[in-house]
Amino acid sequence: MGLLGAAAACGGDEPNAAGGGLGGSGAGGNGAGASGGMGQGGMGGGQGGQGGELFPSGVGGAGGGAGGGGPSCDPILKATVRDFQVAHPDFEYVVGTDKGIVGGELGPDGKPVYAGNPTTPTTTGKANFDQWYNDVSGVNMAIPVEIPLMAAGGGTYTYNNSAFFPIDGQGFGNEGNVHNYHFTLELRTQFIYEGGEVFTFTGDDDLFTFINGKLVIDLGGVHGAQSATVDLDERAAELGIEKGKTYPLDFFFAERHTSESNFRIDTTIGCFSEPPIPE
Repeated sequence: MGLLGAAAACGGDEPNAAGGGLGGSGAGGNGAGASGGMGQGGMGGGQGGQGGELFPSGVGGAGGGAGGGGPSCDPILKATVRDFQVAHPDFEYVVGTDKGIVGGELGPDGKPVYAGNPTTPTTTGKANFDQWYNDVSGVNMAIPVEIPLMAAGGGTYTYNNSAFFPIDGQGFGNEGNVHNYHFTLELRTQFIYEGGEVFTFTGDDDLFTFINGKLVIDLGGVHGAQSATVDLDERAAELGIEKGKTYPLDFFFAERHTSESNFRIDTTIGCFSEPPIPE
């Protein structure tokens, strides 16, 4: 049974985390490489966790052992972090759980669709929300980051950073804070559905997860760490997925309040691949 868990928690409840520091363009640090070691978050981004071995291409679930025709496995997930200033109306606003910020399907542009009418308890309206995951000059700055999955033993691969501040000192800067606390993250990948996969995400603040374009996890709001689990077999018909086929997994995170920040992925899927570039 496959398991993917992603934690992006403001409350630091996992002081000794597994997984190297964040790598990528300006994102961070000396993450654990081929073998364990304490990964240091870059630019003051804090300490990552202990890592294992980067998983070898072609192992595990999606595409493993597919011969020459399967996707190219990549243990490094590609994401875009967008930095915001603290003055943005949706940041340092209202604290509370806020499910229903987004609709049940991704929009034609592949982004979450705002569902406020006309607002929600922790957001201030469609115009401001639509800036979260789109590049808007003068409002946000997009910074690419990479999240390397590490072999954690038992067929599990992990990224776990107990100080997830991937853009400290970058973008608009820390604005007088110890870390750069105000940002969103957009991550897109794909995997082959083989049957038996269970996806568990834990996060705070907001975390919206979509499989095959449909919302499967809604942890909206500014809150402590919350969790939800998706059994793909149980929801296969609803999601329109069939075994042996490749489907996108997209998740959208927001850090909107000054506090600690954790980010974790655990998965027994041994192969992710980059989705096609939209035309």
